[in-house]
Amino acid sequence: MCSLAAAELLAARNATPLPEVRVHEGAVATAFVSERHLRIDGRAPASFAPLSGFWRAADGWVRTHANYPHHRARLLAALGLGDTADDRAAAAALAAEVASRPAREVQETVYAAGGLAVAVATGPAPAVHPLVGTRITGRRTAGAGPARDLPPAPLPASGVRVLDLTRVIAGPVATRTLALLGADVLRVDPPGIREFADAHADTGMGKRSALLDLSSPGGRKTFEDLLASADVLITGYRPGALDRHGLSPEALFERRPGLIVAQLRAWDPSGPWAGRRGFDSLVQAACGIAAAEAAGEDGRPGVLPAQALDHGTGYLLAAAVLRALTDRRTTGAGRHLRLSLAGTASWLLHGIRPAPLDGEPYEPGPWLSETASPVGTLRHALPPVRYAGAPADWSRPPGFWGTDRPAWES
Repeated sequence: MCSLAAAELLAARNATPLPEVRVHEGAVATAFVSERHLRIDGRAPASFAPLSGFWRAADGWVRTHANYPHHRARLLAALGLGDTADDRAAAAALAAEVASRPAREVQETVYAAGGLAVAVATGPAPAVHPLVGTRITGRRTAGAGPARDLPPAPLPASGVRVLDLTRVIAGPVATRTLALLGADVLRVDPPGIREFADAHADTGMGKRSALLDLSSPGGRKTFEDLLASADVLITGYRPGALDRHGLSPEALFERRPGLIVAQLRAWDPSGPWAGRRGFDSLVQAACGIAAAEAAGEDGRPGVLPAQALDHGTGYLLAAAVLRALTDRRTTGAGRHLRLSLAGTASWLLHGIRPAPLDGEPYEPGPWLSETASPVGTLRHALPPVRYAGAPADWSRPPGFWGTDRPAWES
C-alpha cells in the first residue's frame, strides 16, 4: 500500500504514467525486524528490559512494559514494591506480587499509577477497529500560510515538510519512510524524556532531531514558526497530551486548514481505552494475539515473530499521508487521519485469511547494508518500499538524538 501510494503521488506530480510497483517479501521480512538486525560498530542493540514481559497472575497472565525508567518506577510503585536497581530482585518481587492478584486488578492498579500493564486476553477481541479513520478538513485560505503546490520532482515527497512528534517504533517507521521518499522530516521531542540511542539509530534514518519545550514561550514560538509552513504533523503521544498546548486537531485546522494531521494511538480511538498509553506488546496481549501464539504446556502467552503492529501500522500511516498529499494537490483540503495499533491487530485477526507460505525463509543478507554515521558504523535493514526508480537507501544516516537545529532545511 505504501509503495503504491508513493508511486501514485510521484506520477501525479510529474504527470507521468504510474511506475511499476514490485515489493519483495524478503525485504519486508527483514525490515519488519529492523531493530533486531541493527548493529552499531558491531554491537547489538539493547532488548526488552527485564521487567517487560509476561507474568502469571492469580487467574491468568499479565503483560507489562517497563522499558523506559519512568514506566519501570511506576510499575513497581503501583504494586507497593521498592524501585531497586537490582533487576533480578525486582523481577522476583514483581513475579510474587502479580501471582497474588487477579490479572485485571493488576492491570487497573498499574494503569491508575501511570504504568503499563494489561491482562492477557484468552481469545480474540471482537472486530470493531477500522484500519484508518479519515476525514477531509477545510481548504487553505489566504491567511493560512503558503500553498505548497508540490511541483514536479524526482521523489514523491520532495519538498514536503513533516513535523514528527512520535516515539518508539510505529510513528518513527512512518516518518523514516516519508524521509526516504524525499520529505524534510524534523522530529521534535521534549527535553525531559530521552529516547533510547539504539531506537533512534534504527528509526532516525533520513531525519533530523530537535528538542523543544512547548511549555516555554521561546519553544512554543519556534514550534509555531515550524508549523506555519508544515505540510504534515504526525503525533504519537497519548490522546489529549498535546491539547493543552493548543495542538488538538480542531485547533490546528482552525489555524491551518490545509494541514494534514495524523494521530497514531495504541488503542481504538472510539473505545473505552482511547486515552490509555500502550505499546505493540501490550496490544498483542489485550487483543488475543498473545493467546493465539501461546506455546508449551504451561499455557504461557506468546508473541508474533516481529513487532508487526508497530511496523505494519507505520507503513500504513505513511501510505495514508501520501494519499492525502495526492488528494490535496487537486482539492486544496487538509486531512485528519487516525490510526491505531489495535486497528492493525483487528485486521490481522479478522480481516485476512492467511495461506501457508511455500519455500524456505528468506536470508536477510541481501536486504542489509552498512552505513557510516555520526553514531558509528551501522548495519541496518534496507527500506522495503519499492517502485520503479525508488531510492534504494536513505540519503542521510541518523545523527545524535535531539542535536539538530529546529528549522526547516528547504
